[in-house]
Amino acid sequence: MEDLRKKEVVLRTFNLSKKFGRRWVVKDLNLEIYRGDVFSFLGPNGAGKSTTIRMILTLLMPTAGSIKIFGMDLYKNRHAVLSRVCGIVEKPDFYLYLSAYKNLEIFGSMTCSVRRDEIMETLDLVGLKSRAFEKVKTFSHGMKQRLGIAQVLLTNPELVILDEPTTGLDPQGMKEVRGLIKRLAGEKGMTIFLSSHLLSEVELVSTRMAVINRGELITQGAVSELLGREPTDYSIQISPLVKGVEFLKKLPWVEVLSIENNEIEVRIEPGRASELNRLLVTNHLEVLSFYPNRTLEDFFLKVTEGTSEI
Repeated sequence: MEDLRKKEVVLRTFNLSKKFGRRWVVKDLNLEIYRGDVFSFLGPNGAGKSTTIRMILTLLMPTAGSIKIFGMDLYKNRHAVLSRVCGIVEKPDFYLYLSAYKNLEIFGSMTCSVRRDEIMETLDLVGLKSRAFEKVKTFSHGMKQRLGIAQVLLTNPELVILDEPTTGLDPQGMKEVRGLIKRLAGEKGMTIFLSSHLLSEVELVSTRMAVINRGELITQGAVSELLGREPTDYSIQISPLVKGVEFLKKLPWVEVLSIENNEIEVRIEPGRASELNRLLVTNHLEVLSFYPNRTLEDFFLKVTEGTSEI
């Protein structure tokens, strides 16, 4: 288990609460995000995720509670804090009839002094350098999402906040954004705070997570610890299929549940999914797909109904 006492807390909320009329949208929320985290903020639609993010970005004032970022009270040191933070709430907006480069140039002129080479470097980082001078109206939804993240990166923030960054994307677009988030954390050393309602996405990209429902915190911790305590069902596509099934049946910690439409359903002991993937490859089996059959709703049920020790 990682010793969090040695890590710097970048963002912390203290009993953060927001009330609209008589309804508490966020209630007594206590979050801790550490430097270098890819922190996923999970919950169903309407759980209070976007409201929380708006309070962190000072777009909404809390009804109660407080926020510290980089050890400073956010509302007492707003300018000093937010100069090191950038985020996207909902979807980014652009001048569609201008190029990607021109959009970033305009955005940069409003926030900081940005050189041409910095704009091109940022477009290169998000995989859009070759499309720099094409009009944004020709971009796919996934490309627009990545251009929005490029806007965020222009200020070279230490903390990046993304609200549902993969919403509305096709599988390829989701893969591109996931890869970009990993590079930002790994290569740039940025701390990433992202909200989502897709548990499968979180498992692929995040180090730590928190789950809220109806504005209240359900659980918080390392993804590997929260999701790795029980056997998990996976769908696997292997080639050749017959040889793959025979191999899986020899492993005492893997249970083959079903085989249908060239897809094998298996149940794997906790913490051994990556080991299985590695064994398949080293035994000359081509892994075409490998993903968990677990939903956020399943996780909620385990957490809230006492069927898990989390």
